[in-house]
Amino acid sequence: MSAIEQYLLDTYRAAQHGTPPPPPPGRDDLSVLRAIRTQAQFRAVLDGSPSTHPWLHALRRLFPGARAC
Repeated sequence: MSAIEQYLLDTYRAAQHGTPPPPPPGRDDLSVLRAIRTQAQFRAVLDGSPSTHPWLHALRRLFPGARAC
């Protein structure tokens, strides 16, 4: 059973019992990813490593000779 099918079944059951419907699948995915990123940045600060943005870190690995202005 897919996530959509399970969601539809749970929504139907909630309607039958008069309870609030469950959240749709994938609604909180971005907030979970942001929380993981924030936790990783926090851990980097505690470990003493630079807490730069991941894209900047990736660009610095691709272009090691480039310097910031």
